[in-house]
Amino acid sequence: MKPTKSAIMRRAGKSTLIRILTGHETPSNGRLFVLGHETVPHSVDHACALGIECVYQDLTNSLSVHDDMFLNREMVYRGPFTPAELSRHAAACLEDMGVHIPLVDLPVERLSGGQRQAIAVARAVNSAARILLLDEPLAAMGAREARLIIDLLSRLKRRGRLSIAMIMHNYAQTLDIADRIVLIQHGRITYERDAAATSVEELMDIVGRECRGGIEQ
Repeated sequence: MKPTKSAIMRRAGKSTLIRILTGHETPSNGRLFVLGHETVPHSVDHACALGIECVYQDLTNSLSVHDDMFLNREMVYRGPFTPAELSRHAAACLEDMGVHIPLVDLPVERLSGGQRQAIAVARAVNSAARILLLDEPLAAMGAREARLIIDLLSRLKRRGRLSIAMIMHNYAQTLDIADRIVLIQHGRITYERDAAATSVEELMDIVGRECRGGIEQ
């Protein structure tokens, strides 16, 4: 039986790549350059020190918005910040990025999927990230929520201070956001091109050839 598209996607290597870039796993071969310097993150803390942050799909928790924003990044200035000060700072950081959350004291789990994703992106950017990895940032979102994240990423892209790499399966959404497309199948790059020079149909054709029996050489 030939593999389905979903089975191929699960074996693409994206999860392993994310784990290597975030310091959870050591690569078996190859070379990794971060901002022009050859290096391999050997821990999560090391990856963060290199400016690498990742936003994952599972974003639900019972923390308040302001606590979630600064989790493991607690600010101290002549003593810990009070909850009120933390709330004001979280609101200011979100507003600066154009993310509108009605109350930063609300639990994250009570917000929409788009709002939760926006908070996670804001948290990563606020930690001085230089490379932002997004694992399926629009998964299971409706059109309105997806547009919220697409607009946020577009604003970050225009700022020009952050490199953004997204793992995406929705080709139309990918082309709506990305500057460059890289298709990974079975752990290897099978296609790479500027987004403006490709199309949904072309990407589907490449994946379809794999489903029908292998990549054409």
